[in-house]
Amino acid sequence: MNTDRNKKLIVLASASPRRKKLLEQIGLEFIQSPSDVDESNEVGMDPVETVTKLAALKSKEVASRFKNALIIAADTIVVFENAILGKPADKNEAMQILETLSGKTHLVVTGVSLSLTDDSGRITSSHEFNEQTKVTFSALSLEEIEAYIATGSPFDKAGAYGIQDDWGSVFVSSIEGDYYNVVGFPLHTFYQTLKTFAPEYLPKPKSVHA
Repeated sequence: MNTDRNKKLIVLASASPRRKKLLEQIGLEFIQSPSDVDESNEVGMDPVETVTKLAALKSKEVASRFKNALIIAADTIVVFENAILGKPADKNEAMQILETLSGKTHLVVTGVSLSLTDDSGRITSSHEFNEQTKVTFSALSLEEIEAYIATGSPFDKAGAYGIQDDWGSVFVSSIEGDYYNVVGFPLHTFYQTLKTFAPEYLPKPKSVHA
């Protein structure tokens, strides 16, 4: 419960350190409360519809815990030839995914759901959107793939790579769309959406003094 009526409560329904870092980057102040929603329902549905629906389910589940709050939920997937490539379970799966993406273009899709709750904890309004970014990999050698897997970095990332701050960045030859969407959260579209959905929660740039 938010005890400070002058301070807007914002809840990120995710434990993702990348989403946390991105939202802090734009000056948003929030707490994290990960969703308990089962993500196995991603299988067998249209990928874009799936990721948006999953974000909505996460938002709804976490919203039940907080009063007078803005809930931000998101889910990011990598799609190749209409198939979802999730987080690899082991070294062999990571190898298979990276070999699949080598020298080809895939799609990164993030579904985002925003919910507002009232003083009884009921959702008063909600809004969903998705962001899509095309990512092209250069051709990867077996040695490059094995060296990357050996770092352990692929195992907590959809599509078995991260475009930010690790070796995954050197695999990407080009992107078409929002870079931050590939990292894990579409900052631009989120900010633009918040302007109309819940402008009272908009972050403000912080002044820098010499």
